[in-house]
Amino acid sequence: MTTNSRTSAVSKQKPKALITEGLKFGRFPITAVQPAVEDGKFPAKAVVGESIVVGATAFREGHDMLGVSAVLLDPRGKERQRVRLAPPRGDRGKGTDRWEGLLTPSGTGKWAFVIEAWHDRYGTWHHNAEVKIEAGIDVELMLAEGAALLTEASEDATRPSADRRTLRIAVVGLSDGSKTPEERLAAGFSADVADVVARQPIRELVTVSEPYPLLVERELAGRGAWYEFFPRSEGAVRNHETGEWTSGTFRTAAKRLDAVAAMGFDIIYMPPIHPIGTQHRKGPNNTLLAGPHDPGSPWAIGAKEGGHDAIHPDLGTFEDFDAFVARAGELGLEVALDLALQAAPDHPWVQSHPEWFTTRVDGSIAYAENPPKKYQDIFPLNFDNDPAGLSNEILRIVQLWISHGVKIFRVDNPHTKPVWFWEWLIAKVNKKNPEVVFLAEAFTRPAMMHALGRAGFQQSYTYFTWRNTKEELEEYFQEVSHESPAYFRPNFFVNTPDILTEYLQFGGPAAFKIRATLAATASPIWGVYAGYELYEHVARPGAEEYIDNEKFEYKARDWDAAAESGRTLAPYLTRLNEIRHTHPALGDLQNLTVHQSTDNATVVYSKHKTLPDGSKDTLIVVVNVDPHGIRESTVTLDLAALELDPEDLTHNGRFVVDDLLTGESWEWGEYNYVRLDAHVEPAHILSIRRQRP
Repeated sequence: MTTNSRTSAVSKQKPKALITEGLKFGRFPITAVQPAVEDGKFPAKAVVGESIVVGATAFREGHDMLGVSAVLLDPRGKERQRVRLAPPRGDRGKGTDRWEGLLTPSGTGKWAFVIEAWHDRYGTWHHNAEVKIEAGIDVELMLAEGAALLTEASEDATRPSADRRTLRIAVVGLSDGSKTPEERLAAGFSADVADVVARQPIRELVTVSEPYPLLVERELAGRGAWYEFFPRSEGAVRNHETGEWTSGTFRTAAKRLDAVAAMGFDIIYMPPIHPIGTQHRKGPNNTLLAGPHDPGSPWAIGAKEGGHDAIHPDLGTFEDFDAFVARAGELGLEVALDLALQAAPDHPWVQSHPEWFTTRVDGSIAYAENPPKKYQDIFPLNFDNDPAGLSNEILRIVQLWISHGVKIFRVDNPHTKPVWFWEWLIAKVNKKNPEVVFLAEAFTRPAMMHALGRAGFQQSYTYFTWRNTKEELEEYFQEVSHESPAYFRPNFFVNTPDILTEYLQFGGPAAFKIRATLAATASPIWGVYAGYELYEHVARPGAEEYIDNEKFEYKARDWDAAAESGRTLAPYLTRLNEIRHTHPALGDLQNLTVHQSTDNATVVYSKHKTLPDGSKDTLIVVVNVDPHGIRESTVTLDLAALELDPEDLTHNGRFVVDDLLTGESWEWGEYNYVRLDAHVEPAHILSIRRQRP
């Protein structure tokens, strides 16, 4: 929807007021504004410093030129950025009346933007004068109109004095009858004049859209590298004579934080840390009967020691937890805690609030099922019997953990709870604590995943885990970076305790490198589950899960022995995170461009970002997604997407790229030969060598 038109301050003859009562269109139609989530019903997402694509369809009657701008407004409604929009490059911009540009919010809060469409007086004169004077039509009239237009603009007191002087010089040139028409026209077309009107166009009949909301959140809401571990395994000790385990604790787990931080991860995520139920406790490999010393699944929350607001006594006390959070902070890590809204049969809620569950006809409480799978150790919550009571209890629990330094929650199975509840909870939490981030672990249908993003989840797990072929990856990268970023932030986890894909089971070490490279460079958010760096790949027969799964038992890993033998991916993960931290282009979501290759297993994409100081950061990623062999290909680059400047080119019109993985350098151009051996280095991460502006 557009508001009433207004006229430019430099127009001599003011157009009369428009008839606007009851109209949806302003002087110039502005439609299909993006990013807009359900036409502004929900705010679009952004993080501080992220360059977001803003666009609209805008057009006018006749043949005069239209200008379109986007204006970024901070939470106080003050203008912070104004950019001129342009047609998208390539076929997407031809004949569509589509306009796009980039806005970059500089702080958190509830921002907004508007689209402005206006009569481009200079552009219209420029086009008409160029055509007519070349044809010898109305030569003096066109020169006189140009002189009058630039004279009017030079009298605009809002323009810098240097710009006004530039325009006056152009007027003198346009009016100089001693020169040829072509020479006089050149004065009005000069680069200096073009620069002046580009920075401050000569506008008239400005039409302004309604403001569109933009929620700008802190960096870790949309960027970051996650590392998941079970604190009970870190420091766990097994008695080889009895076979019994002594659980790791927060104190022993804290010793592992140094290694996680050294690999460059930003977030340490722990599965539930609460007391675990004993009734129907699951044994190793999800067996129905647990032995007396089996720890059970931490997602079966609740026992006589307490529920979601308690800590498993094997892990320590709240004081120990606080020390763990503090140590993580000293190392530059934030702690993410699992928020699993379900209960074991022994959870205190079962006795105190049976209405929060579903009671069956026989009087029993329904346990979780995904037929034919049964989860007798878990009772799902029912939000329909006492929505206010249950919701407020969960809010209390979240606020409790926030008070102990937790700012990030990985939410287990949010798609099994009502969407309204998440909209309510996240809004309640973020109103008081806008820094808190929620990650949706929702591997389900797209409609639900997208609705959770609209409801407020800052991040979501994705289908990336199962996208392995070139065609699948290219299609999915295009979707998450260009079709859904306004409401869906993808977190590319390479594996989870629940998910060990066939690709990793049978692809060998190369598969682990390939998946890590894709995840770390294609999305601003990625993550690994502990053991990934040790190439753990053995699955429980017939399942997509790890054998001897850590969900049901302790796992002691010998990190030192792996490092000494060289059988660890840790140095490679470290390098990937170093590249992410030093290359801002990898921190944005919408700047991914897929390029062509002749091989059906070679994926090529680039990421580009222009920084506030005018410098450019551009990476080209080439990955052989066949973990079993060597691939050769000719790579064809969309050079426009790389935004090369003349000074970036060598004497033969090519440019230099530096491989950030191997240190090698090459000259590249539009067409490039690539050979990647999956067993040596399956990928190039190429940085274009730029000359600073």
